Amino acid sequence: MSPLITNVYIDGFNLYYGALKSTNYKWLDLRALASVLFPKDDIQRIAYFTARVNPRPNDPSQPQRQQAYLRALGTLPNLDIFFGHFRERRTRLPVAQPRPRGPKTVAVIKPEEKGTDVNLATRLLVDGFNGRYAQAVVISNDSDLASPMEYVKNELNLKVSVVNPSKSPSHRDLANAATYIKKLRPTHLRDSQFAPVIEDAHGTITKPSSW
Repeated sequence: MSPLITNVYIDGFNLYYGALKSTNYKWLDLRALASVLFPKDDIQRIAYFTARVNPRPNDPSQPQRQQAYLRALGTLPNLDIFFGHFRERRTRLPVAQPRPRGPKTVAVIKPEEKGTDVNLATRLLVDGFNGRYAQAVVISNDSDLASPMEYVKNELNLKVSVVNPSKSPSHRDLANAATYIKKLRPTHLRDSQFAPVIEDAHGTITKPSSW
């Protein structure tokens, strides 16, 4: 039996906040991860969806770490990176423990990542229409992706599997839309790391020390 031709679609921020943020596994080789998760399949293309981060007062080197990681991903064959964008919105939120005579709300800047779910859904459907996979793997727990996944499964008659990076159960809508659900585990991340130092056409890429 021939290996299943598989494309992998990765919601970068869902993966980061669901599985990577508080770990030592952020230097993640996405092609190695796909092979660890689906060792019997023929991984054709990997699409990674993210947005460029901005420096924060408490973390000014965040963009430099991200750029190093994006360069590392650029060394992987048949991997494409698709960018959304961040929008900062000023809003007021309630204070958790207000003082008796203090303010009840506080002004905050709330960053919102825009475009990832739309970009991922579009690529998933376009590739399905064009017959570029027999199975799509979606690494996310974002329920907004359930509708395009259902279309892939029910209208295009293709397999669509979900890898849930979150510690919480897979969203019910995603579970109903998927052909198959798999849980992303720390061992998958541990076994899928880049070497600490790698090379690309521009020189040496070193894993950020704070990672």
